[in-house]
Amino acid sequence: MAFTTLSSGLSSGDFLADRRADYAEMLAEGSDWTAAAELMTGALEIAPNWAAGWFRLGELREKADDTAGAEQAWREALRLEPTDRFGATLKLALLGATPIPETPPADFVEALFDDYADRFDHALVDKLGYRVPELLEAALHATGRTHFDKAVDLGCGTGLMGERLRPLCGGLEGIDLSAEMLRKADARSVYDRLIKGDIAELDIAPSIDLVTAADVFMYVGTLEAVFAKVAAMLETSGLFAFSVEASDGDDLVLRESRRYAHGRAYVERELARAGFVLVSLTEDTIRRDRGEAIRGLVVVAARPT
Repeated sequence: MAFTTLSSGLSSGDFLADRRADYAEMLAEGSDWTAAAELMTGALEIAPNWAAGWFRLGELREKADDTAGAEQAWREALRLEPTDRFGATLKLALLGATPIPETPPADFVEALFDDYADRFDHALVDKLGYRVPELLEAALHATGRTHFDKAVDLGCGTGLMGERLRPLCGGLEGIDLSAEMLRKADARSVYDRLIKGDIAELDIAPSIDLVTAADVFMYVGTLEAVFAKVAAMLETSGLFAFSVEASDGDDLVLRESRRYAHGRAYVERELARAGFVLVSLTEDTIRRDRGEAIRGLVVVAARPT
Protein backbone atom coordinates (compact mmCIF):
# COMPACT_ATOMS: atom_id res chain seq x y z
CA MET A 1 0.00 0.00 0.00
CA ALA A 2 1.44 3.35 -1.03
CA PHE A 3 0.80 6.62 0.71
CA THR A 4 1.50 9.74 -1.36
CA THR A 5 1.25 12.75 0.87
CA LEU A 6 0.09 15.31 -1.65
CA SER A 7 -2.51 13.03 -3.24
CA SER A 8 -4.23 13.02 0.15
CA GLY A 9 -5.35 16.61 -0.26
CA LEU A 10 -2.85 18.08 2.22
CA SER A 11 -2.50 21.62 0.91
CA SER A 12 0.17 24.04 2.03
CA GLY A 13 -2.46 26.77 2.37
CA ASP A 14 -0.62 28.92 -0.16
CA PHE A 15 -1.77 28.97 -3.79
CA LEU A 16 1.69 29.55 -5.28
CA ALA A 17 3.31 26.84 -3.17
CA ASP A 18 0.59 24.36 -4.13
CA ARG A 19 0.99 25.30 -7.79
CA ARG A 20 4.72 24.59 -7.70
CA ALA A 21 4.06 21.33 -5.88
CA ASP A 22 1.60 20.33 -8.60
CA TYR A 23 4.24 20.98 -11.25
CA ALA A 24 6.70 18.93 -9.21
CA GLU A 25 4.26 16.03 -9.26
CA MET A 26 3.94 16.31 -13.03
CA LEU A 27 7.72 15.99 -13.33
CA ALA A 28 7.70 13.09 -10.89
CA GLU A 29 5.17 11.28 -13.07
CA GLY A 30 7.82 11.42 -15.81
CA SER A 31 10.50 10.18 -13.37
CA ASP A 32 12.41 13.48 -13.55
CA TRP A 33 13.15 13.26 -9.85
CA THR A 34 15.88 15.89 -9.63
CA ALA A 35 13.80 18.57 -11.33
CA ALA A 36 10.76 17.59 -9.27
CA ALA A 37 12.78 17.94 -6.07
CA GLU A 38 14.01 21.37 -7.15
CA LEU A 39 10.46 22.58 -7.79
CA MET A 40 9.27 21.19 -4.46
CA THR A 41 12.16 22.97 -2.76
CA GLY A 42 10.90 26.18 -4.34
CA ALA A 43 7.39 25.48 -3.03
CA LEU A 44 8.80 25.10 0.48
CA GLU A 45 10.62 28.41 0.22
CA ILE A 46 7.14 29.93 -0.06
CA ALA A 47 5.56 27.68 2.62
CA PRO A 48 8.41 26.63 4.94
CA ASN A 49 6.12 25.22 7.65
CA TRP A 50 4.41 22.71 5.34
CA ALA A 51 5.14 19.33 6.94
CA ALA A 52 3.50 17.31 4.15
CA GLY A 53 5.58 19.18 1.60
CA TRP A 54 8.82 18.44 3.44
CA PHE A 55 7.93 14.77 3.61
CA ARG A 56 7.20 14.67 -0.11
CA LEU A 57 10.47 16.50 -0.80
CA GLY A 58 12.24 13.71 1.08
CA GLU A 59 10.60 11.12 -1.19
CA LEU A 60 11.60 13.03 -4.32
CA ARG A 61 15.19 13.50 -3.14
CA GLU A 62 15.42 9.81 -2.28
CA LYS A 63 14.31 8.95 -5.82
CA ALA A 64 16.97 11.36 -7.12
CA ASP A 65 19.63 9.49 -5.06
CA ASP A 66 20.12 12.50 -2.78
CA THR A 67 20.20 10.56 0.48
CA ALA A 68 21.53 13.43 2.60
CA GLY A 69 18.88 15.76 1.22
CA ALA A 70 16.14 13.21 1.85
CA GLU A 71 17.27 12.83 5.46
CA GLN A 72 17.26 16.60 5.97
CA ALA A 73 13.74 16.89 4.52
CA TRP A 74 12.32 14.07 6.63
CA ARG A 75 13.88 15.46 9.78
CA GLU A 76 12.24 18.81 9.03
CA ALA A 77 8.88 17.09 8.45
CA LEU A 78 9.24 15.35 11.80
CA ARG A 79 10.16 18.63 13.53
CA LEU A 80 7.04 20.29 12.15
CA GLU A 81 4.77 17.27 12.76
CA PRO A 82 6.10 15.49 15.90
CA THR A 83 3.21 12.99 15.94
CA ASP A 84 4.62 11.84 12.59
CA ARG A 85 1.45 11.41 10.60
CA PHE A 86 3.56 10.83 7.47
CA GLY A 87 5.88 8.14 8.85
CA ALA A 88 9.13 10.10 8.61
CA THR A 89 10.68 8.07 11.44
CA LEU A 90 10.26 4.91 9.35
CA LYS A 91 11.87 6.57 6.33
CA LEU A 92 14.80 7.75 8.44
CA ALA A 93 15.23 4.26 9.87
CA LEU A 94 15.28 2.74 6.38
CA LEU A 95 18.04 5.18 5.46
CA GLY A 96 20.02 3.98 8.47
CA ALA A 97 19.89 7.49 9.94
CA THR A 98 18.02 6.37 13.09
CA PRO A 99 17.36 3.04 14.83
CA ILE A 100 14.41 1.00 13.55
CA PRO A 101 11.46 1.85 15.83
CA GLU A 102 9.80 -1.02 17.66
CA THR A 103 6.39 0.21 16.50
CA PRO A 104 5.26 2.64 13.77
CA PRO A 105 3.76 6.01 14.76
CA ALA A 106 0.07 5.53 15.59
CA ASP A 107 -0.87 8.73 13.75
CA PHE A 108 0.84 7.43 10.61
CA VAL A 109 -1.10 4.14 10.68
CA GLU A 110 -4.39 5.93 11.35
CA ALA A 111 -3.85 8.44 8.53
CA LEU A 112 -2.73 5.68 6.17
CA PHE A 113 -5.93 3.67 6.58
CA ASP A 114 -8.26 6.65 6.79
CA ASP A 115 -6.91 7.68 3.39
CA TYR A 116 -7.16 4.14 2.00
CA ALA A 117 -10.61 3.15 3.30
CA ASP A 118 -12.73 4.03 0.26
CA ARG A 119 -10.61 1.99 -2.16
CA PHE A 120 -9.36 -0.64 0.30
CA ASP A 121 -11.53 -3.62 -0.71
CA HIS A 122 -11.15 -3.09 -4.44
CA ALA A 123 -7.39 -2.54 -4.27
CA LEU A 124 -6.66 -5.37 -1.86
CA VAL A 125 -9.00 -8.08 -3.09
CA ASP A 126 -9.45 -7.32 -6.79
CA LYS A 127 -5.98 -6.00 -7.62
CA LEU A 128 -3.65 -7.61 -5.08
CA GLY A 129 -5.35 -10.97 -4.61
CA TYR A 130 -5.60 -10.65 -0.83
CA ARG A 131 -6.18 -14.12 0.71
CA VAL A 132 -5.66 -13.82 4.47
CA PRO A 133 -9.33 -14.05 5.60
CA GLU A 134 -9.88 -17.28 3.69
CA LEU A 135 -6.55 -18.70 4.89
CA LEU A 136 -7.35 -17.91 8.52
CA GLU A 137 -10.85 -19.33 8.16
CA ALA A 138 -9.39 -22.58 6.80
CA ALA A 139 -6.84 -22.71 9.62
CA LEU A 140 -9.62 -22.30 12.20
CA HIS A 141 -11.74 -25.03 10.60
CA ALA A 142 -8.71 -27.33 10.72
CA THR A 143 -8.69 -27.10 14.53
CA GLY A 144 -12.10 -28.79 14.67
CA ARG A 145 -13.68 -25.85 16.48
CA THR A 146 -16.98 -24.92 14.81
CA HIS A 147 -18.33 -22.27 17.19
CA PHE A 148 -16.97 -19.49 19.38
CA ASP A 149 -19.11 -17.73 21.96
CA LYS A 150 -17.29 -14.41 21.72
CA ALA A 151 -14.67 -13.25 19.25
CA VAL A 152 -12.63 -10.09 18.77
CA ASP A 153 -11.24 -9.10 15.36
CA LEU A 154 -8.20 -6.89 15.93
CA GLY A 155 -7.49 -4.34 13.22
CA CYS A 156 -10.81 -5.30 11.64
CA GLY A 157 -10.51 -2.78 8.79
CA THR A 158 -13.51 -2.83 6.49
CA GLY A 159 -14.73 -6.18 7.83
CA LEU A 160 -13.31 -8.67 5.32
CA MET A 161 -12.28 -11.00 8.16
CA GLY A 162 -15.53 -10.32 10.00
CA GLU A 163 -17.54 -11.74 7.10
CA ARG A 164 -15.66 -15.03 7.47
CA LEU A 165 -16.03 -15.05 11.25
CA ARG A 166 -19.72 -14.17 11.51
CA PRO A 167 -21.06 -17.72 10.89
CA LEU A 168 -18.65 -19.10 13.50
CA CYS A 169 -19.32 -16.67 16.34
CA GLY A 170 -22.09 -15.93 18.78
CA GLY A 171 -20.74 -12.46 19.53
CA LEU A 172 -18.26 -10.58 17.35
CA GLU A 173 -16.47 -7.30 18.04
CA GLY A 174 -14.18 -5.36 15.73
CA ILE A 175 -11.42 -3.00 16.82
CA ASP A 176 -9.53 -0.61 14.56
CA LEU A 177 -7.53 2.61 14.81
CA SER A 178 -9.10 4.12 11.68
CA ALA A 179 -12.52 5.77 11.92
CA GLU A 180 -12.94 5.54 8.14
CA MET A 181 -12.26 1.81 8.16
CA LEU A 182 -14.79 1.36 10.96
CA ARG A 183 -17.36 3.29 8.93
CA LYS A 184 -16.90 0.78 6.11
CA ALA A 185 -17.06 -2.14 8.54
CA ASP A 186 -20.28 -0.83 10.03
CA ALA A 187 -21.90 -0.84 6.59
CA ARG A 188 -21.18 -4.57 6.34
CA SER A 189 -23.33 -5.26 9.42
CA VAL A 190 -21.32 -8.29 10.53
CA TYR A 191 -20.09 -7.01 13.92
CA ASP A 192 -22.14 -6.72 17.07
CA ARG A 193 -19.90 -3.86 18.24
CA LEU A 194 -17.16 -1.75 16.71
CA ILE A 195 -14.52 0.01 18.79
CA LYS A 196 -12.07 2.70 17.72
CA GLY A 197 -8.82 2.12 19.55
CA ASP A 198 -5.15 1.19 19.45
CA ILE A 199 -4.67 -2.54 19.95
CA ALA A 200 -1.53 -1.81 21.95
CA GLU A 201 -3.69 -0.08 24.57
CA LEU A 202 -6.49 -2.64 24.87
CA ASP A 203 -7.81 -3.57 28.29
CA ILE A 204 -10.39 -6.34 27.88
CA ALA A 205 -11.36 -8.80 30.61
CA PRO A 206 -10.56 -12.51 29.94
CA SER A 207 -13.92 -13.35 28.40
CA ILE A 208 -12.99 -14.04 24.76
CA ASP A 209 -12.55 -17.46 23.16
CA LEU A 210 -11.25 -16.29 19.77
CA VAL A 211 -9.02 -13.38 18.76
CA THR A 212 -8.08 -12.77 15.13
CA ALA A 213 -5.68 -10.33 13.48
CA ALA A 214 -5.67 -10.51 9.68
CA ASP A 215 -2.69 -8.70 8.14
CA VAL A 216 -2.43 -6.37 11.11
CA PHE A 217 0.98 -6.97 12.67
CA MET A 218 2.99 -5.58 9.75
CA TYR A 219 1.70 -2.22 11.06
CA VAL A 220 2.48 -3.07 14.70
CA GLY A 221 6.15 -4.07 14.72
CA THR A 222 7.33 -5.86 17.85
CA LEU A 223 4.79 -8.38 19.09
CA GLU A 224 5.67 -8.98 22.74
CA ALA A 225 3.21 -6.42 24.16
CA VAL A 226 0.28 -7.25 21.88
CA PHE A 227 0.68 -11.01 22.40
CA ALA A 228 0.56 -10.41 26.15
CA LYS A 229 -2.61 -8.32 25.69
CA VAL A 230 -4.26 -11.09 23.68
CA ALA A 231 -3.26 -13.74 26.21
CA ALA A 232 -4.87 -11.64 28.96
CA MET A 233 -8.19 -11.34 27.14
CA LEU A 234 -8.53 -15.00 26.13
CA GLU A 235 -10.35 -17.58 28.17
CA THR A 236 -8.62 -20.85 28.96
CA SER A 237 -8.12 -22.82 25.72
CA GLY A 238 -9.15 -19.78 23.66
CA LEU A 239 -7.64 -19.49 20.18
CA PHE A 240 -5.54 -16.75 18.63
CA ALA A 241 -5.46 -16.75 14.80
CA PHE A 242 -3.36 -14.23 12.89
CA SER A 243 -1.08 -13.60 9.95
CA VAL A 244 2.24 -11.84 9.51
CA GLU A 245 4.27 -10.93 6.47
CA ALA A 246 7.13 -13.44 6.47
CA SER A 247 10.69 -12.17 6.67
CA ASP A 248 13.53 -13.99 4.92
CA GLY A 249 15.34 -14.50 8.21
CA ASP A 250 14.41 -15.44 11.74
CA ASP A 251 13.78 -12.01 13.18
CA LEU A 252 11.79 -8.78 12.77
CA VAL A 253 12.63 -6.49 9.85
CA LEU A 254 11.31 -3.20 8.49
CA ARG A 255 10.84 -3.34 4.73
CA GLU A 256 11.02 -0.56 2.15
CA SER A 257 7.21 -0.65 2.07
CA ARG A 258 7.36 0.61 5.70
CA ARG A 259 5.69 -2.64 6.76
CA TYR A 260 7.25 -4.97 9.30
CA ALA A 261 7.95 -8.60 8.41
CA HIS A 262 8.37 -11.31 11.04
CA GLY A 263 10.44 -14.49 10.92
CA ARG A 264 9.04 -17.86 11.96
CA ALA A 265 11.50 -18.16 14.85
CA TYR A 266 10.52 -14.69 16.10
CA VAL A 267 6.79 -15.55 16.05
CA GLU A 268 7.30 -18.88 17.82
CA ARG A 269 9.52 -17.28 20.45
CA GLU A 270 7.08 -14.46 21.25
CA LEU A 271 4.11 -16.83 21.39
CA ALA A 272 5.94 -19.05 23.88
CA ARG A 273 6.94 -16.02 25.94
CA ALA A 274 3.27 -14.99 26.18
CA GLY A 275 2.26 -18.51 27.26
CA PHE A 276 0.67 -19.71 24.03
CA VAL A 277 0.81 -23.22 22.62
CA LEU A 278 1.30 -23.34 18.85
CA VAL A 279 -1.54 -25.18 17.09
CA SER A 280 -0.55 -24.60 13.45
CA LEU A 281 1.81 -22.45 11.40
CA THR A 282 1.84 -22.50 7.62
CA GLU A 283 3.51 -20.34 4.99
CA ASP A 284 1.51 -19.23 1.97
CA THR A 285 1.03 -16.37 -0.49
CA ILE A 286 -1.11 -13.78 1.26
CA ARG A 287 -1.33 -11.18 -1.55
CA ARG A 288 0.64 -9.72 -4.42
CA ASP A 289 2.52 -6.43 -4.49
CA ARG A 290 4.01 -4.83 -7.62
CA GLY A 291 3.49 -8.12 -9.44
CA GLU A 292 5.33 -10.24 -6.87
CA ALA A 293 3.89 -12.79 -4.46
CA ILE A 294 4.09 -11.73 -0.81
CA ARG A 295 4.65 -14.66 1.48
CA GLY A 296 3.08 -14.74 4.91
CA LEU A 297 2.75 -16.94 7.97
CA VAL A 298 -0.75 -18.05 8.94
CA VAL A 299 -0.78 -18.96 12.63
CA VAL A 300 -3.19 -20.45 15.14
CA ALA A 301 -2.18 -20.63 18.79
CA ALA A 302 -4.04 -21.63 21.94
CA ARG A 303 -3.97 -20.30 25.44
CA PRO A 304 -3.04 -23.37 27.52
CA THR A 305 -5.49 -25.01 29.85
